[in-house]
Amino acid sequence: MKKIPFLKPNLITLDVYKEYIEEIDNTHIYTNYGPLNNKFEERIIEEYFDNLGAVTTVSNATLGLILAISQMKRPKGKYALMPSFTFSATPLAAMWCGLEPYFIDINEDDWFMNQEQLEEVLNQLGDEVAVVVPYATFGNYLDLSYYQKLHESGIPVVLDAAPCFGTTYNGQHIGQGFKGAVVFSFHATKSFGIGEGGLVYSQDEELIKNIRTAANFGYYGKRESITLGINAKMSEYFAAIGLATLDVYQEKILKREQLYNVYLEEITNAGLFEQGWQVQKTRGKIPFQFFSILCPKDELNTYYLKKLEEKNIQAVSYFSPACHQQKQFLNCPYSDLSITNEITKRVLSLPFWEDMSRDIVRYIIGSLIS
Repeated sequence: MKKIPFLKPNLITLDVYKEYIEEIDNTHIYTNYGPLNNKFEERIIEEYFDNLGAVTTVSNATLGLILAISQMKRPKGKYALMPSFTFSATPLAAMWCGLEPYFIDINEDDWFMNQEQLEEVLNQLGDEVAVVVPYATFGNYLDLSYYQKLHESGIPVVLDAAPCFGTTYNGQHIGQGFKGAVVFSFHATKSFGIGEGGLVYSQDEELIKNIRTAANFGYYGKRESITLGINAKMSEYFAAIGLATLDVYQEKILKREQLYNVYLEEITNAGLFEQGWQVQKTRGKIPFQFFSILCPKDELNTYYLKKLEEKNIQAVSYFSPACHQQKQFLNCPYSDLSITNEITKRVLSLPFWEDMSRDIVRYIIGSLIS
């Protein structure tokens, strides 16, 4: 079989977004929160958040994290508390804001940050905590009830929901009504991929106004910088692709959900669960970006990555190494990370794209055990 890639991004094509591009040609407005960007934001807040709160686009999610943390961090705080089992952008964003990442362990089943351990560290560090940055792991729906209370208590919370745009539970979008900030990614490899871009949501409309101001050099109403700013605006071209993607996104989510279920069926048929393989505990409707699985305990993902490579299958190990194991973050403080260390040794992320056939999935699963 020819090489099976890990991801095959499937952005919409010119014939789908051409009408929006023609609007740019007519207006000659190319950036600076233009009409397409505004229409894109209006549709998102209406179609995905029931007109509750506000959103602002950003040129990428990393800048979205930086802007949200910068606007929200407690001025005398030192640490940004977050899981180590996350993408490097999360601790890097905190460092760009002058903070030190402090890594917390995750739960064994859903791979979210462990809230009991987080509470212990919050009590230990006290006023040194500047912000808490949970991660909605792999697009899974994270109940924010705990973090809402934490935010309301005076400890700012910025949710890294990079792969979560479109994630819902009982019809409610992740983050809806949350008073902290929620940051989404629209990178080409995400399920809602437009090339580059991102979004920040909050029920707190004043917070979103401040983030939007900071993303435009600190300008608000006139060309005078009134806050620490940077250029993080989304261009009209990406907004055009975003608008056209909204038109078909529910179909894309359905395809990804169906493919995820095909994986579960083939794993079950192959008897992998009986052999000790495990998958993430999930809930809600998720726009899956890829399929992650843990190999049996006392085995290593490196063995299976090599095995798949020999069969011309490209798989990766998100997130292995975890952040605390990476050179840039080796000196950052951390709590007990037993579960993180265990999962990073075992996690495999398997190929996943919208037009993948059951035969390809069966071949991938068969290659793990043959």
